This record gives sequence, C-alpha cells and structure tokens, in this order.
Amino acid sequence: MFARVLAATTATLALTAGMAVADYQLTILHTNDFHARFEPISKYDSGCSAEDNAEGKCFGGTARLVTAIADARTRSNNVILVDGGDQFQGTLFYTYYKGKVAAEFMNKLGYDAMTVGNHEFDDGPEVLRGFMDAVSFPVLMSNADVSGEPALADVLMKSTVIERGGDRLGLIGLTPQDTPELSSPGANIVFTDPSDAVQAEVDKLTADGVNKIIVLSHSGYGVDQVVAANTTGVDVIVGGHTNTYLSNSSDRAEGPYPTMVGSTAIVSAYAYGKFLGELNVTFDDAGNVTAASGEPLIMDGAVAEDMPTKDRIAELAVPLDEIRNKVVAQAADAIDGQRENCRVKECAMGNLVADAMLARVADQGVQIAIQNGGGLRASIDAGEVTMGEVYTVLPFQNTLATFQTSGQTVIDALENGVSQVEESGGRFPQVAGLSFVFDPAAQPGSRVSQVMVGGAPIDPAATYGVVTNNFVRNGGDGYKMFTADAMNVYDFGPDLADVVVAYMAENAPYSPYLDGRIAAK
Repeated sequence: MFARVLAATTATLALTAGMAVADYQLTILHTNDFHARFEPISKYDSGCSAEDNAEGKCFGGTARLVTAIADARTRSNNVILVDGGDQFQGTLFYTYYKGKVAAEFMNKLGYDAMTVGNHEFDDGPEVLRGFMDAVSFPVLMSNADVSGEPALADVLMKSTVIERGGDRLGLIGLTPQDTPELSSPGANIVFTDPSDAVQAEVDKLTADGVNKIIVLSHSGYGVDQVVAANTTGVDVIVGGHTNTYLSNSSDRAEGPYPTMVGSTAIVSAYAYGKFLGELNVTFDDAGNVTAASGEPLIMDGAVAEDMPTKDRIAELAVPLDEIRNKVVAQAADAIDGQRENCRVKECAMGNLVADAMLARVADQGVQIAIQNGGGLRASIDAGEVTMGEVYTVLPFQNTLATFQTSGQTVIDALENGVSQVEESGGRFPQVAGLSFVFDPAAQPGSRVSQVMVGGAPIDPAATYGVVTNNFVRNGGDGYKMFTADAMNVYDFGPDLADVVVAYMAENAPYSPYLDGRIAAK
C-alpha cells in the first residue's frame, strides 16, 4: 500500500514540477455503480435499519449525497458532477419504479453527465430511453453503434461538450464491450473496442478546439488503464463497473487515487453511494494536466442527511415497505456475499443460493447447480432476514432454468466461469452438487481440474441435469455453451429470490458455511 501511495504522490509531484501558474482548476465530483441505493446501506452494502442509521452505523443514501455534494461545491468555484454508470438495478426502488427515481434524484443533485452502464440495459433500450427523456443532462456511450435501435438512435450521444469556468470540457461515455453478455441491450446495438471509440471522439473534440477531455467509463479499472495507455488526449477517466476503490489512505484500496497512466488520471469511488469522489485537477493553457489530487469522501454517519430528500425517499418507499419488511427467515450468522469473495472463490452466499437452487429441483433428476457470482449483490447480516434483504442480494428477478447437457459442457462452463478471475469477473461459478479445483495462474480455458459430481469424477460423455438462472442459461456472462448444447430446456421456473427464501425457511435458522467445493491451486 505504501508503494501505491508513494507512486501516486510521485506522479502528482512530477506533474506539478515546474508549474508556474494554475491556469485552469477543476473539481470533478463523481459517483459510480450506485445501484438504486437511495436509502442508507449497512457495512455489508445491503439495507440498514432506521435504528442503526440513527446510531451512525450506516453509510450512503441520497440524502447524505445531497449534503456532501453541496458542501463540496462550496470548496471550489469550478465544479462538475458526473457518474460512471449503473444507476439502475439493485433494490426494490428499481424493481418497482425502474429508472424514474434515479432520474428524479440525479436531477436534484445536479449531475452534468453520466455514461451508460451495462445495467442500464437490464430492461431493454426502451427503459433506458425513458430515463434519458426524464433527466436534464446528457447520457453518453461512445463504443456502440445504436443507429439500428429506434429507441436510442439520434438520441444517445457518444460525447458532448459542456462549458464550465469559462472553458469547454469534452465528455465521452464508455460502456463494457461485452454488454450483450451482461445485460439485455437487444440485437440492434453493436458494441465496439473501447480504445478505438474513445480515440475517435477525442480526435473530433480536439478538432473542435476542445483540449480538456474526461472519459466517463463503465468498463472497469483494468480496461480504463488500457484505454489510458492506448489513447492520446484523454486527461481524466472517471471509472465504474468493477466497484474499484482507489485511495491514498486506505489499506483496502486497489490502487492510488488518482491512478496515473502517463498523464491520464484514473479515479473510481467504489459503489453504492458509500463514497463521493473528489478529484482536483489543474490544466495549463494547452490543456495538459499539471496536477491531479484528491480522495473519495466516506459517506458515513458524520455526514448529515438532507431532510427534504430523506422525506421524499420515505414517501417513495411506502409501496415497497409491506414487501421488504416482511421477515421471511433467520440467519444464525452473517452470510458473506461480498463481491471481492463471490467473484473469485467459494463464498457463503454462493453456497446458499446454489444449494437452494439444487434442492428445489433435485427431485427432477438435476445433479448440478451453477450460479454466477456477479448475480449476488450483497451480504445478509445475522438475525431476522427480510424479503427486502433477499431482494438486495438477488435483485434481477431471475428465474430457475433447468436443462440437460454433457459433462464436457459443464467443464467448459466452469472454464468460462474462472476465465476472468483475475479481473473479479461476474461469471465466476458458485456451485452445488459438484466440486472442482482451478489454477488462476494457468491460461484461461485450461484452469479447471478435478471436477467431481456426487463424489465421482465427472464423465465428459455423460449427460447431467443442470439448474442455473435464466440469465446464465441464455448465454449471459459468457455461458454461451448453455445455449448451444442444452436439451429439455425450461427457463421459466420460480423466481430465484423466492427459492432462496423457501430454502432458508426450511433450514431455519440458516447457518452459512464453506465446505471446500471450490479450491484454488
């Protein structure tokens, strides 16, 4: 960690060396991966009770962001507020209202622009278009051809120019190239290489005389560094997608804030409104970054909640309360669903969900359950478990999907699942009914070994019954083998959240556990 902080400090000092005058100073306030967390969250990124919030144990929530953003704007006379995508999906607020609440509060907070995240496509281009019509700022996406999609053609821009502090700023949007595997954009949108797309927009903007360029990227920390290295003219990248926490003061950070790649400053502020990013940038007359410094600000109990905003959220929550406040199960201990665990190794939430899936359909001859780690969105703390907590873990309204396939296809699926483990890819397989070993140092496609089903080695030529969720069965997260080699398919089983609730109730109080079903060499 010290080395990361030193690297960030050295980069900033190198930028500031020889600087005579601060030609143009800009404060960039930013959020990313908010996922409909309008209410405060617990340390597990799930719901937080009113009592705990009153005791200062909760984080985030739009009411705190209203206060924090207003305070930050008083510290600078030249501020923009931008978002790195994935405002949609994650709580009942999205399930019930779709993008309407996000639009209302982003307008209230005064955002200047956002990029499209993959979850903005969860309900198709039409819901995204409704959100775009409701917001008072541009929504951007450069690396896609939307000309064939009627809902977005001629409306969704690749880049835009805003004026601030007497100068023009170029803003470019970026979304994951594999969005068709992650969400539901439909067949009419063609996604393209991020570096090429960004460079094309940079060239257009610079030709128009714009020399201060900010990319709003929902492509992940790794891709952001590649884009910074492969392009010229990008000054700042505001990141999202991988929920990356960058900081110069925390030992939990994945890198320094900002992370410098050449002269490009990359920032990201974790997720769920737990932090507000604040980057202070100085440009010279030629538009070169001469200084870049800052830190994500924690939205903890010390940040006062704006009462009118809190009251409005409470009003919007009324239709949701009967559903989410219903106690449906008991947990004997906290159930770990943390992203950093469930996307790289066996996790307690993955075992719960996969076990519940398999138990539901075992009498149909199903032997194997596979749940993508990216479909698990939060942890659950010990004690009473409400329906709202379960929906926070499983917000996508996925249904159980059953089918038969060969043992070789199961092996191929596991290889796909661990192919992006170094990037904490959401395709990581949480499983039941089988166990396997993987070597993260091996080449993707040759990492999996010792696959066992029911205590016996898997037979590549045999046929197995498999249960997963309908997103994965239909090729989501790279599981295309389940579309090409699947027999007796049924994608319309019960809602996964309901399946998990029933399983927990049958095993009350549910005791989370790990049993070594997934092992890394």
